[in-house]
Amino acid sequence: MSGVVIGFLLKPVVVNIENILPSRHWSSALSLTTKYKQIKASIEEVDLIEPLSVGPVDRHTSHHVLLDGHIRLMILRELGRIEAPCLVSTDDEAYTYNNRLNRLSTVQEHLMIRRGVDRGVSPDRLAKALNVDASQILKKINLLDGICPETTELLKDRQFSPEVFAALRRMKPVRQLECAELMISANNVTVAYARALLIATSPERLVNAAKAPRKKEMSQEQVVRMEKEMTNLHDQYKMAEQTYGDDMLNLVLARGYIAKLVDNKHVFRYLEQHESALLEQFVSITKIGSTEV
Repeated sequence: MSGVVIGFLLKPVVVNIENILPSRHWSSALSLTTKYKQIKASIEEVDLIEPLSVGPVDRHTSHHVLLDGHIRLMILRELGRIEAPCLVSTDDEAYTYNNRLNRLSTVQEHLMIRRGVDRGVSPDRLAKALNVDASQILKKINLLDGICPETTELLKDRQFSPEVFAALRRMKPVRQLECAELMISANNVTVAYARALLIATSPERLVNAAKAPRKKEMSQEQVVRMEKEMTNLHDQYKMAEQTYGDDMLNLVLARGYIAKLVDNKHVFRYLEQHESALLEQFVSITKIGSTEV
């Protein structure tokens, strides 16, 4: 770890709120947003979890410039707090730390809530801390009930509504996995898509065929066509998955070969004189920094 520069002092310090200067202006309408209300509820219930991030102290004024945590500072002032724990940066750089923030996935949130409940925290207190209805906490506690481990593994890093799993829960494990793969391949992990997949699922692939979703708004012909399209899409996904590695390797090799052609001055001159449109395409290919999406 030699050569690594630590960006903050190792221990938080307590700073008088009056000595913390915001680095940006926030509209008063911010206090009406859901995010503001959730953070406020959390601070009221369990206190400040993440310290504010501030710059080094100004020796003349004793002020710190706030680098990150403007909403938290507004709430602390609203609650009449006098001091706040702060992480002090070792340099004076107004960097937006949230740029590198990994948002909590839906499955991770479930695991954290479940752990809290297992350790004695009541669902009502969690609901109050997160500023949500207690029924939402119960849904998140029971999120993985009826979901096969393979489906959970596929979607563990995604953010989505718990209602997605409510739709998948009505399917048998193999169908759950198929639908999860389809949603990922389409980059569409939404309630609407999950319910469409549920409607397109044949009764024998449901947990309870007697409670198959109603299809009154769709004709039998439309249902059959949707089922066929979903099957074809799943087959295409499997084929693409099997050949992905080889396809990527071939694309990288082709790009390298084209780059060598363009670098050859004789080839370049010939293409410039006789195949200018083709040369333009070749040059654009060589400028692609990566073939990854």
